[in-house]
Amino acid sequence: MSYRRLGVRSSHRKSMLRNMTTSLLLSGKIETTETRAKEVKRIADKMITLGKRGKSDLHAIRQALAYLTSEDVVIKKVFGEYAERYATRKGGYTRIIKTGHRRGDASPMAILELVE
Repeated sequence: MSYRRLGVRSSHRKSMLRNMTTSLLLSGKIETTETRAKEVKRIADKMITLGKRGKSDLHAIRQALAYLTSEDVVIKKVFGEYAERYATRKGGYTRIIKTGHRRGDASPMAILELVE
């Protein structure tokens, strides 16, 4: 299997990953469980790579708009700020920092953030 199930149904998983990816690209940092962070990292790196293809690539813009939930994030952040910031970087736009275990259920937690 090429993805993690994350303990939820497919529609919930897709919605959750879309929202988490949008939040990461909007704020630059989110805190979640390690497994969810690993899945969001894959998607966020793909979105930034789409942004690097440029505003002139209409197909890339439509792909990003189809996945992310906020049009402002796509136009201003992904195709603007992040495309310029990571123009010379080949990949690895995000990092996962493990922060310990959650108090309630002892799930391993992590901070997912964009690198500078």
